[in-house]
Amino acid sequence: MTAAELRIQDLRVRIGAARLIHDVTVRCPPGSFVGLLGPNGSGKSTLLRTVYRALTPEAGTIRLDGRDLLTELSASEAARQVAVLAQEPGHEVGFTVAELVAAGRTPHHGTWSRETPRDREVVARSIAAVGLTGHEHRAFGTLSGGERQRVLLARALAQQPSVLILDEPTNHLDIGTQLGLLSLVRGLGVTVLAALHDLNLAAAYCDHLYLLRDGAPVAHGTPRDVLTPALIADVYGVTAHRIAHPDTGRPHLIFATHLDFRDQEREEP
Repeated sequence: MTAAELRIQDLRVRIGAARLIHDVTVRCPPGSFVGLLGPNGSGKSTLLRTVYRALTPEAGTIRLDGRDLLTELSASEAARQVAVLAQEPGHEVGFTVAELVAAGRTPHHGTWSRETPRDREVVARSIAAVGLTGHEHRAFGTLSGGERQRVLLARALAQQPSVLILDEPTNHLDIGTQLGLLSLVRGLGVTVLAALHDLNLAAAYCDHLYLLRDGAPVAHGTPRDVLTPALIADVYGVTAHRIAHPDTGRPHLIFATHLDFRDQEREEP
């Protein structure tokens, strides 16, 4: 797999009467791991869905190594270049691991193409890359949440993309599985654009961050630039203390205790 440069310039996205993305610009250099941050409803998933062509923008451009992803690449070309690991599985439950990962080869086939030895080699290598060799014949529905995410990542790898889109990839996973998945992705060598909720995971794995609020850009830069107590208080409404991680030196956040909704309700007159 090779890495491509992804450039999103002045993007606007409207659904019905609501404009969800307002003039957002994001640059992902080849091989970088770029994170999208922001509270729920900030537009992270909408932005990603536009990049992988599930939504059509109102204005702006998305370029892959200089080519317009929406107008200069066919659907099959775009699928060969951009792979997606979304928040929730779709209708994969009835398939085996091998069948699901083999589906990642679809963009490389013509209408009447059959599976080739090259396809089988790529599928086997993708399954091995996520540590699931020996599980090829297991039904997807029998797997744990972490195993399912690894299968879906293997399917994305079988596309042999130059850009990998991750939409909240660690939701519902235990901490060990979260770290393992992001470490695996980090080591792939492809360009990664990921929407993340966990600010400490973003600090640990991302080269560059873009912080959104209500569909508009608030800040961007390195994790040290973006994950400041002042910005976190402004955008998320919480108090955070920042320290250097003892192993990596990267920013690490400690959040002040926050009253939950039940306590707030009890305190209201």
